[in-house]
Amino acid sequence: MQTDQLLAAADILLTEARRLGADAADTVAHFGSAEGITVRLGVIEDIERSETIEIGLRAFVGGASASVSTSDLSRAGLSELAERAVDMAKRAPEDPFAALAPVEALAHAPCPELDLLDPASPSPEELRDRARETEDAARAVSGVSNTEGGSASFTRASTILATSTGFAGAYEGASHSLSASVIAGEGSGMQRDYAARSARHRADLLNPGEIGRLAGERAAGRLAPATPAVGPVPVVFDPRVSSSLIGHLLAAMAAPAIARRASFLVGWEAAELFASDITIVEDPLRPRGLRSRPFDGEGVACSPRKLVERGRIGGWLTNVASAAQLGLPLTGHASRGIGGAPGVAPSNVDLLAGNQTVEELIADVREGVLVDYLIGQGVNLVTGNYSRGAAGRRIVNGRIEGPVAGFTVAGNLIEMFGAMRAANDLETWRAINAPTLRIDGMTVAAA
Repeated sequence: MQTDQLLAAADILLTEARRLGADAADTVAHFGSAEGITVRLGVIEDIERSETIEIGLRAFVGGASASVSTSDLSRAGLSELAERAVDMAKRAPEDPFAALAPVEALAHAPCPELDLLDPASPSPEELRDRARETEDAARAVSGVSNTEGGSASFTRASTILATSTGFAGAYEGASHSLSASVIAGEGSGMQRDYAARSARHRADLLNPGEIGRLAGERAAGRLAPATPAVGPVPVVFDPRVSSSLIGHLLAAMAAPAIARRASFLVGWEAAELFASDITIVEDPLRPRGLRSRPFDGEGVACSPRKLVERGRIGGWLTNVASAAQLGLPLTGHASRGIGGAPGVAPSNVDLLAGNQTVEELIADVREGVLVDYLIGQGVNLVTGNYSRGAAGRRIVNGRIEGPVAGFTVAGNLIEMFGAMRAANDLETWRAINAPTLRIDGMTVAAA
């Protein structure tokens, strides 16, 4: 019902925009509902339920454009929105690169079946029971002394995009989530950690007991941390945090950043950035994927691709404006909010597993650290300089030992990527996935 309503509203907006003098226009709309329950110490602490419906119009007059959005889907509200957008576009400065996607690049109906919508919606009682079971399992772990709560939530969303060139597409999705955050120890020795999982279908989610137990064991495992040896040592990134390194790569591969020369990858498009056995793939059409979508934020068809092959970047991630500015093809990576110009975002990215087990990967490490918790945002995407607070475990003579905390890991992302080695423990339940990664030569220092 929401999808039909949004498509009808989009048609009204596009018709009105053209009538008022727009040369071209597109509209994006979103309907979302969310329900979540948090339980703390066995008692319901918070209940949330929300519904949002929004629609935005981008109108082009000559080479200028403007975007306006509203939550008023009445005929009068839509007419007013179109009038404001066209009037603003007439006053806006021209942009030689902003435009709609060409017709030949647009996705064709029918869209591929991505199985993003779980037909079963949990009741409030089911969410309460899941949250309570998650927290109970965490509290049952030896060493856990307090809790920040267990949570369960369910969201459902519809997204539509329509253009004055005749494209109209829509897709729906759902997400089930569970999490727990707990504290171990007492007084000044307390340590905190968490566990969380999300999945499109309830059947793909870990059960609450497993998530709670994992949160409790993580917190208890941090008690009585030491400070690791400082200096240049091998740093091993646990899958909990290794995907963040790939996130920095993807941000630097965005064509808008390349066009602004605001990326540390400028000049690296033809060079071997990683070792030749590193491959990074993207699959926006993965069934039940957390970021799956049949078309991007400009209606361009999405398709699987290799982002890094044999250590080399496979090209920048473009939207219409950045592709025009750099003279590149469209790659189906436009991302879109309700208002404003499109950005760039990837979908379902995996750094493929290597051939070694984690034990084999660290077997020759005499002294190093395994990082499973990162703090702060000390990453400069223009220079590639990397420095973040961290916690984890010590590696001694090829074995993972006790907890360590109160240190930073630092390097430069270009050098880090070149030294990166991957274990074989890849899991693909996140939006960005990577196995355990080892990087030699990073600097560990006391925080």
